[in-house]
Amino acid sequence: MKSKIAIITGHPDPQSYCAALSAAYGKGAGGAGTEVRHIDLSQLDFNPNLAYGYRQRTELEEDLLEAQETIRWADHLVFVYPTWWGSVPAVLKGFIDRVFLPGFAYRYRKDSIWWDKLLQGRSAHLIVTLDTPSIFNRLIYRRAGHRVMKHNVLGFCGVKPVRITEITPVRGSSPEQRERWLSKVQRLGAARA
Repeated sequence: MKSKIAIITGHPDPQSYCAALSAAYGKGAGGAGTEVRHIDLSQLDFNPNLAYGYRQRTELEEDLLEAQETIRWADHLVFVYPTWWGSVPAVLKGFIDRVFLPGFAYRYRKDSIWWDKLLQGRSAHLIVTLDTPSIFNRLIYRRAGHRVMKHNVLGFCGVKPVRITEITPVRGSSPEQRERWLSKVQRLGAARA
């Protein structure tokens, strides 16, 4: 059975290097016969603010309803985003707050501290750009942003395994290095098929 991959580009700039990485992954996966759908957060029309928390329901915009449908459809989620201030960009955090809701991504059990993980059966791959060298991110920052996405968000909802590929350091990289990273990510997409 063919994989169904949803690629979520979590950069607010449609001309970003992350957008190029997403396209490369999609090209590799699609070229190998995998069904691919893209969710480009720079193109969605939604309020990233979960205005009332969970006290009052905030109706989902059409773009977010479509995003939820794409996530339901997929068996593999690929998130492509930069690390800013040790975490994900605000647009991706807002997307998670608004889309990964109770009843869609998880459900608390009545009179229990436990919950049901409603996105089980899916795996994920985080492709993350950083300006910080990988060793610095690992030893000093302890990969905080990676841990939040892998465990606190995706793991909480039942998505596993979650692989992480770092593209680093982007700042100061040469055009040749960026081309090599694009080729690497395209191969990752083809290998997933």
